[in-house]
Amino acid sequence: MKPEAQPASPPDDGEFNKMLDEQLELAAARLPVLSTDGVHPSPVDHEERTSAHASMEDVLLGRAETSPEMLEELAALQAAPALSDEELARQALADGGADGDPSTPE
Repeated sequence: MKPEAQPASPPDDGEFNKMLDEQLELAAARLPVLSTDGVHPSPVDHEERTSAHASMEDVLLGRAETSPEMLEELAALQAAPALSDEELARQALADGGADGDPSTPE
């Protein structure tokens, strides 16, 4: 009769942590070094945003409140006249799409 195979024992936490640290060091060594040439301009150069603008998805999911600017933009979109099919077709043909090629409209 064959002896039963013993299940492999899990590695010691210390060995696992050591292996994990080694893998993280190897991954970090492959990261490119960031240059300071492209640093963010100072607030003197432009107007700083105090907080990130909420997206419609964030508002609908309850992760953010609507801003007055967002409400104004939504009101303007609702008040805008509907575009005719001809105008939509004209705009589609005038726009070259992502590749910028007007011969292949999006």
